[in-house]
Amino acid sequence: MLQSFPPVINKSCTILILGSMPGAVSLRKHEYYGNPRNHFWPIMYELFHKPIAESYEQRLAFLLNKRIALWDVIQNCEREGSLDSAIKYEKINDFDSLYEQYPAIKAVLFNGTKAYQSYKKYRGFSDDRLYLTLPSTSPTPSRYIKNMGDKLGKWQIVLELLSERKDE
Repeated sequence: MLQSFPPVINKSCTILILGSMPGAVSLRKHEYYGNPRNHFWPIMYELFHKPIAESYEQRLAFLLNKRIALWDVIQNCEREGSLDSAIKYEKINDFDSLYEQYPAIKAVLFNGTKAYQSYKKYRGFSDDRLYLTLPSTSPTPSRYIKNMGDKLGKWQIVLELLSERKDE
């Protein structure tokens, strides 16, 4: 049984980015988006026009400083390899407790369709948060989004949400 990581979050976070389940490289390294081919970290840093921090701890601090939290929808599952399509026997994380403890979360962004589908199936959207599905940052190209430039354009919504939240 594969086990996901605890959330990376603090009380100031207003955006929660949810993946499905860390891939094999990430699980081995015990790092969110640990596969160097994954586009997540390059996209996050490019959004803010900053060079990517060397250390994982600096990367996490960068996101928290921007009021962005990370977690995965799936707490544990069985899976051969890293593909979302291979996930079986999934159990999701306790989002009710997370939202109770961190009420500033106003937007939930799904990193790919599997995260969205699992969340919808097991938890649903019964609150007033904004929920959006963004293209997966996985290095595996999809039918619709072929490269990081295309993904970056879709992920610009992060900046819009942060500026909206600041104005409220």
